[in-house]
Amino acid sequence: MATKQGSLSISSENIFPIIKKWVYSDHDIFVREMISNGCDAITKLKKLDMMGEYSMPDDYKAKIQVIVNPEEKTLKFIDNGIGMTADEVEEYITQIAFSGATQFLEKYKDKTTEDDMIGHFGLGFYSAFMVADEVHIDTLSYREGAEPVHWTCEGGTVYEMQDGSKDTVGTEITLFLNEESVQFANEYRVREVLEKYCSFMPVEIFLSKANAETEYETIEESELLDTDEVVEHIHEEAKMEEKENENGEKEMVEVSPAKEKVKIVKRPVSISDIHPLWSKHPNECTKEDYIEFYRKVFLDYKEPLFWIHLNMDYPFNLKGILYFPKINTEYDSIEGTIKLYNNQVFIADNIKEVIPEFLMVLKGVIDCPDLPLNVSRSALQNDGFVQKIAEYISKKVADKLSGMCKTDKENYEKYWDDISPFIKFGCLKDEKFCDKMSDYILFKNLDHKYLTLKECIEVNGGSEEEDAPAETEEAKGEDTTAEEAETEPKKTTIYYVTDEQQQSQYINLFKKEGKDAVILSHNIDSPFITQLEQRNEKVAFQRIDADLTDDFKEEVTEEEKEEFEKKKESLTETFRKILSNDKLDVKVEKMKDDSVAAMITLSEQSRRMQEMMKMYGMAGMDPSMFGTDFTLTLNANHPLVQYLAAHKEGDNTDLICHQLYDLAVLAHKPLSSEEMTAFVNRSNKIMLLLTSEN
Repeated sequence: MATKQGSLSISSENIFPIIKKWVYSDHDIFVREMISNGCDAITKLKKLDMMGEYSMPDDYKAKIQVIVNPEEKTLKFIDNGIGMTADEVEEYITQIAFSGATQFLEKYKDKTTEDDMIGHFGLGFYSAFMVADEVHIDTLSYREGAEPVHWTCEGGTVYEMQDGSKDTVGTEITLFLNEESVQFANEYRVREVLEKYCSFMPVEIFLSKANAETEYETIEESELLDTDEVVEHIHEEAKMEEKENENGEKEMVEVSPAKEKVKIVKRPVSISDIHPLWSKHPNECTKEDYIEFYRKVFLDYKEPLFWIHLNMDYPFNLKGILYFPKINTEYDSIEGTIKLYNNQVFIADNIKEVIPEFLMVLKGVIDCPDLPLNVSRSALQNDGFVQKIAEYISKKVADKLSGMCKTDKENYEKYWDDISPFIKFGCLKDEKFCDKMSDYILFKNLDHKYLTLKECIEVNGGSEEEDAPAETEEAKGEDTTAEEAETEPKKTTIYYVTDEQQQSQYINLFKKEGKDAVILSHNIDSPFITQLEQRNEKVAFQRIDADLTDDFKEEVTEEEKEEFEKKKESLTETFRKILSNDKLDVKVEKMKDDSVAAMITLSEQSRRMQEMMKMYGMAGMDPSMFGTDFTLTLNANHPLVQYLAAHKEGDNTDLICHQLYDLAVLAHKPLSSEEMTAFVNRSNKIMLLLTSEN
């Protein structure tokens, strides 16, 4: 073939990446494109062999070689795939409008499937010019009598093509790296990129350095393979040691038998695992396989709690493994990684269009050959199909969790504290997921037993049964009042605790009265219970320090009422004056537990308003404008409160009022630094008073 020169044909359908380099978000992605094209070429050759249109050599082994040459600042990609004729180079390389893979599939659409095709040879090839000033192609087609071709291009739209010298079927692409990209002539840098994008390519990938010294290894002769290059055979004599026998006599004993070993040229190790775990059927995988894969891919030494193996062929092809790691206690510190693949080619981490947002707290891999990727494979095209994939993944996760709760409740409860933030986040973000999981949300009670929402309602005296059907207007009669007609459904209150240690005083009160509460100590619990209340109109959540219910009080008799009111007014006046807070809300109650002198309560609505203000950065605003002041509840049955009622102007009344108030606040929330300093000084003063009396 005479040397041919020409200009590249650029089509508006496929924008030339030399000009539009920002099509690719990362420059190192050219490695993935080069490897993907090599995989395509090998896949095509295998298909032709299967269809009887080509006969592979008996010793054929599909592989891609990557060779770095730091001296010459070059990077080579060599595949033993289908190769190209001069006409095919002209079509697939110089006429960018056409895609080699697309043309191949069109020709053999009745004989093969698209599943094994990774990319589109043509456009991806030009990503090489992001890092190279000049690119050479040497290729030899599988076709009988084909001539080798040598193609060169220096980054413009002018190319040169002539006869080549390649004598093996396949393609060799040489990149002459520009000054800004010489890092890609470094073996360790290229290995890093290959491991990032190509760890699970369906073809073995071997990385080597040009002109590197030959490395050797020694193996047992029984391990020798026909493909090994033998340097020498080594005979190792048996090892003997002097040891004492049963009779106390010393003798020479063989401790290691004679061995026959072989020194060979070090075997190359593929960077790519061509049969990743997700591509196998779940029945073929062991627990050890899943854990080993998890540690290898995510470099996490901790063992995952459990995993879901996704394996779907219809209506779209999707495989993958989602791991549930042991999660940190604070929700905002959770950071997962979902790696997205397209036919074993790495695309990106955590693509939100495919992976539901709440699943991104997990770790896992998802491989979907049907993804509608753009020309650079780096992003998704807008497609309703993508949403269906996301919905399927969400459904499979809900099915796994609900199934575990039904059939393996013991382990489900064991995992619950770790997985509950993720599940609750999912319920907040995905209504369909919430519908599926609503009966499998667990609540841990004060005895650390796990209850469903239905069980919580039953424990608190309610029922999930619907109210009896309302009577018709005729049945009610004309005397029915508007108030009766608009009666709201009775709500069941579920009490909860956010900090077992901080709220221990309230917990003790509950336990003494045989009442229960659930523990909701996570940041996500506040918005989650708000959503639960919206979805369940008969349920209301209330923190145990929100109010003092009748269960904890003794009834004031008619004879006591007048005196009790006077005492209440007196104590309110005393505390407001001493604490310098004329707006302080003070209640006086006869409590059953006479060990409690004073308690702080804050209405559920006010406390949630405070939390919302903090969440939205409104902490600097005055909470009192939303009615967020505390209520101080004094126990009329406690001796200290009785003392204060009887000694309004006593010598130690001021001291006791401050101390009672701070103790009540301490059982409700931490004191500020100034309040704690005053509390400690006051406590010391009280102890001094006690010692002086003795």
